[in-house]
Amino acid sequence: MKKLFGTDGIRGKANTYPITPEVALQVGKAIAHVFGAKGHGSAKAVMGKDTRLSGYMIETALTSGLVSMGMDVLEIGPLPTPAIAHLTKSMNANCGIMITASHNPSDDNGIKIFAADGFKLPDKIELGIESHVLGGQILSTHINTSLIGKAYRIDDARGRYIEFAKSSIQNQNLEGLKIVLDCANGAAYWIAPLIFRELGAEVIKVGTEPDGYNINMNCGATCPETISSLVLKHKADVGIALDGDADRVIFCDSKGKIVNGDRIIGICALDYKERRKLAKNTVVVTSMTNLGFHRAMGKNGIKVETTDVGDRFVIEKMRAKGYNIGGEQSGHIIFMDYVTTGDGIITALHLLKIMSRKNKKLADLADFMEEYPQLHTNINLKRKIPFENMPAFQVTLDESKKALHGKGRVLVRYSGTENKARILLEAEDEADVKKWTAKLVKALEKELC
Repeated sequence: MKKLFGTDGIRGKANTYPITPEVALQVGKAIAHVFGAKGHGSAKAVMGKDTRLSGYMIETALTSGLVSMGMDVLEIGPLPTPAIAHLTKSMNANCGIMITASHNPSDDNGIKIFAADGFKLPDKIELGIESHVLGGQILSTHINTSLIGKAYRIDDARGRYIEFAKSSIQNQNLEGLKIVLDCANGAAYWIAPLIFRELGAEVIKVGTEPDGYNINMNCGATCPETISSLVLKHKADVGIALDGDADRVIFCDSKGKIVNGDRIIGICALDYKERRKLAKNTVVVTSMTNLGFHRAMGKNGIKVETTDVGDRFVIEKMRAKGYNIGGEQSGHIIFMDYVTTGDGIITALHLLKIMSRKNKKLADLADFMEEYPQLHTNINLKRKIPFENMPAFQVTLDESKKALHGKGRVLVRYSGTENKARILLEAEDEADVKKWTAKLVKALEKELC
């Protein structure tokens, strides 16, 4: 069982274990060792970050660890997570490292690591890095001075990713589209507005003035109300809200109605099927996806594969079976023909291309499914106890599942990146959703809070 790595890298409160400069230094040394660094020029890592103030601290410590073991570091600066994954491949690096806590508040931070192929590391490699950090086998290793690695600042990294992103839609002309773009004061604050403007769209930007503290603060994909109000104010065609590291995206239509990942995946899957590009006529989603999505895809002759919550599980399924579209309700959308991880900018480009080609509003495209009432509830915790070890809560959980059998569902899980329990209730009747959510929250809080 992994102790440092969660479902999306190493994450926690900045300057508190494990997100400290001491641990970052050790992680850097372990990464260099695992990826075969033997001295300057023998191996290299691409490193990027989002806009959190603590990114400077983690970046410096990681770089020190990497170069001390003979690995060269290509420092990219603030760029989206998917850009780091792409550049790792295109620059023929041994690995890629992104310093980010994604959609979390600014006082959190984390370390995501990509393999040479741009995909997130498999469990086996993460466990190998962990064993070195926690076991201390290589932490006292010191190589000859002549073998120490070098750190380089790559000044044209932004341009490389800009051209890659635009090429994913064949530089489609987006003239005539007015968009509100919220960059969450995060990693895409500079690059995203430029991409959409270069393709001809009129861009009203927000969340593009990071100060090290305001990432994800009342903006971005976790606060889509911002784009909703601005779309109405500016009479825009669509609102686009990225999260802090721009690997996920949420939209709103011209009437300000929020359009989540389920509907975006469905729009793209239906478009791909129509153009005979949907691999094996199948789309991959997680257990959080609305039942209405499943029924809509079935009516349109599209098969649906379901995984556990987490984009890494979606990607693993897609890679294993050769599928090319998948994602999560939260806005991680994967176009495997182009990218190796969720990419909010490329997802937005594909959606705008569909809108332009079909000359349709987002509201019309999104109207392919009837959405079941669904309620997501997050509960802050002091501790995590296996749900099966809480008999009183299990009684309430079993009662809810029995009551909703055949007409809804309930999912309870712990967050892989935060001290939170997440409850999902879905049913044909909204009253049932509210009733059983309240009962489950009360039972869980009694046990854990």
